[in-house]
Amino acid sequence: MWRGVVLSGRLSIIIPALNEQAVIAPTLQTLQALREVGHEVIVVDGGSSDKTRSLAAPLVDRILRADRGRARQMNVGAQFAHHDILLFLHADTRLPAEADVLIFEGLEKTGRKWGRFDVRLSGRVWLLRVVERLMNWRSCLTGIATGDQAIFMQRSLYQQVAGFPDIPLMEDIALSGRLRRFSRPVCIGTPVLTSSRRWEEYGVVRTILLMWGLRLAYALGVSPWTLKRFY
Repeated sequence: MWRGVVLSGRLSIIIPALNEQAVIAPTLQTLQALREVGHEVIVVDGGSSDKTRSLAAPLVDRILRADRGRARQMNVGAQFAHHDILLFLHADTRLPAEADVLIFEGLEKTGRKWGRFDVRLSGRVWLLRVVERLMNWRSCLTGIATGDQAIFMQRSLYQQVAGFPDIPLMEDIALSGRLRRFSRPVCIGTPVLTSSRRWEEYGVVRTILLMWGLRLAYALGVSPWTLKRFY
């Protein structure tokens, strides 16, 4: 029986999606074992023009529609979630086996209120291994998590920080900053597997430089609406 920070021992897994027909079904298939033991899966569609909704519908507990925008979609999902631990998962990211146990144990043992997983990128290019290590190291050092790392938290803390800020980019960075005021994250070393499709499509080095540039600009106060034009 779980104590302390875990109230119900159940996850609400919230997945924002937009035109993700290529990846949504495989991602959801990996979550069926979690559904079988009582965790819920919610997909929030931002107006897909492909088969995302029809592919997702048989594999989720609830499918919702929301205005386009990852932050808005995740906030809508949280509004309709039933359980006390919210986990926000990208449509192209797969959780490790026993992710629920890892989350509950991490929260209980540390007494912290939120956390994230290490990340592994799916591609085989050696430079992606460097990217992974830098992402995971930076996240643990700074206490800032990205959406690729499957951020999770107590519902009460999510409500206390008023959820994701309604901005078009850097919503995960901004939320992490709010959460960090209450506790540092639980850093789960078992990784989620995230698609490297964007890195490979645009080039690994080019994507690294772009992401570093965007985050530096955001830290220096450039508006997320301005940054969105370069993303």
